[in-house]
Amino acid sequence: MFLDILLAIDLVSPQTQEKAVAIAVEQAKLFNARLHVLTVVPEVHSGIVAGFFPKNFESAAIEVARQQLRNFCEKRIPSNVKLQHVVAHGTIYQEIVKAAQQTKCDLIVMASHRPELSDFLLGPNAARVVRHASCSVMIIRD
Repeated sequence: MFLDILLAIDLVSPQTQEKAVAIAVEQAKLFNARLHVLTVVPEVHSGIVAGFFPKNFESAAIEVARQQLRNFCEKRIPSNVKLQHVVAHGTIYQEIVKAAQQTKCDLIVMASHRPELSDFLLGPNAARVVRHASCSVMIIRD
C-alpha cells in the first residue's frame, strides 16, 4: 500500500512523461494516495556558464517551472486525486531523492528513456534515483 507517491516529471519533454503520469495516477487512485508531482530546475549558478545568464535567471526559471507544472497537472491529473506540486532546484537525482524523503513518499514513479552505451558509463538520473532512494522506485520506459 502506498500513501504518498512522488511523480518526477521532466517538463522539457512532456510527451515522454504520459505513460508515467497515467501509472502514477492509477496507483494514487488505487491506494487513495497523495500524488506529489515534482519537477527539477537544474542549477546554472556555478562555473563559467553562470556568467552568461542574468542574475535573477534561476529564480525566474523556478517561477516559470512552477506555472508549467501547474498547467501540466491541470491537463493530466484528475481533480479527485490528492495533489501537491513540488518544484526543486539543483541536481536532478539528488532533488528527487530529497523530495521523496521530505514528503515521506513510499513510491517514486519516473519515466526513463532506453539506455544508450554512454548511460552505462555515466549513469542516468533514473539509475541514480534507484540506487539512492530509500523507498520503492518504479521506472516507466517510454
